[in-house]
Amino acid sequence: MEGQGLLTFFTEMESQGGTIVRETPKLDLELYIANYGDRSRFDRLLLIGRSSVPLCIEALKGAIAEAKKGTDIQRYRDAWECIRIAAPGEPEATWDEAWVTSTQKSNAAETHRLETELKGYKNNLVKESIRIGHRDLGEHLERIGELNAAADTYLKMRPEASTQYHITDLGKHIISVMMQKRDWSSVLSNITKIVASNLSDEDSKNLQPYTKMVTGLAQLGCDRYYEAARSFLEVGEPSICQQYNDIASPNDVAVYGGLLALASMDRQELQDRVLDNSGFRNYLELEPHIRKAVSMFVNGRYSACLAMLEAFRTDYLLDIYLQKHVNAIYSMIRSKCIVQYFLPFSCVTLESLHAAFARPGESLEKELVTMIRSGTLKARINTIDKLLVAVSTNSRVAMQNKALETARNYEKEAVDRIRRISLAAADLEVKGTSRKAPGSNRAETSNVEQWLDDSRRPNAHVDDSLM
Repeated sequence: MEGQGLLTFFTEMESQGGTIVRETPKLDLELYIANYGDRSRFDRLLLIGRSSVPLCIEALKGAIAEAKKGTDIQRYRDAWECIRIAAPGEPEATWDEAWVTSTQKSNAAETHRLETELKGYKNNLVKESIRIGHRDLGEHLERIGELNAAADTYLKMRPEASTQYHITDLGKHIISVMMQKRDWSSVLSNITKIVASNLSDEDSKNLQPYTKMVTGLAQLGCDRYYEAARSFLEVGEPSICQQYNDIASPNDVAVYGGLLALASMDRQELQDRVLDNSGFRNYLELEPHIRKAVSMFVNGRYSACLAMLEAFRTDYLLDIYLQKHVNAIYSMIRSKCIVQYFLPFSCVTLESLHAAFARPGESLEKELVTMIRSGTLKARINTIDKLLVAVSTNSRVAMQNKALETARNYEKEAVDRIRRISLAAADLEVKGTSRKAPGSNRAETSNVEQWLDDSRRPNAHVDDSLM
């Protein structure tokens, strides 16, 4: 019965365009979830339950438990809708009407209390109390899942935000809502406001892990992999980063930074920004396989690098931020490895490329054709001799073009020098761009400007009388 429920559930998930992971991941679900704060725990458990066949029931049961710890009824409904199909025989598959009714009443009572308090603060015209009243109401609305109302309430804090701390606090609350809504452009705009505020050096240092981590996630969501990698590589101290585990853990920073750097940076940047980065090295110690993969790429061990990453692909497909980007990131890394492998050679056999990069039972030729057509790989395929041949440029044409460009630059520089010598010989000078110079200076300036204009015309030459 349980197997039939799982089959039905994942057939439905697949029809909705969901990512289905049938392999068992390396992660231990209990230890993995313990790294995160309450809100992130539920989101990650629900995603794993919807995606991972081996961990589905365990994750959904955990998601039900996390939802009932909070006050967001919609979260409970989302998890219950999944588990009632995947595992109808489990106790969690029974709708808990008593909890739902009790939570609804409690939420309504708390909303009414906070709104009444806020009205009182407005009547007393105490700005700080009004700001705190809006903040408390917004946090409550966010906890119960009313994200749009929470965002509107937070925005009402703005007139009462009179200090840098208030501006930062407002920005962080709005960012929290926008991240849950996956509104990445709004996240980036609000992060800019926080960074632009005049914080002290100490406050900026403590806030850097938050701003860099959130900026990196937003840029990842916008498919800006290079910018995202730069942000994750500059996060700062892992101990401070751990305070923001409701967003991501230090282990996530290591994975996101390492993968995105591999996908978007060249060998020298990987060495400088990743391996030699003393600040990021502390994160790499948490995920040593990422450090090994980067080191293998830098040292030219491309097939070993890809094999290392492939072993962890299943884990990354279960990450709430990486899942949609894993295939694109891995494809970029794979293409870079093939290009770098081929770079020192004028031609290589397809057999050697297959041995280094082909997956079991698959041919590499279609992938090579795609890379050649996109311009990623400058080569052509010799199907008769089974060779990949580098496309060499015409050396004679390149040399001639370079000689012509050098001649043009020399001619331009020579004309400029003659003009300067002629001006000096005529005892003339150009005084700025002002047209209000009095007397002879004005006339002299105008004559020089006219002379320069004439000399720039086609076929113009320098007057011998000025030489």
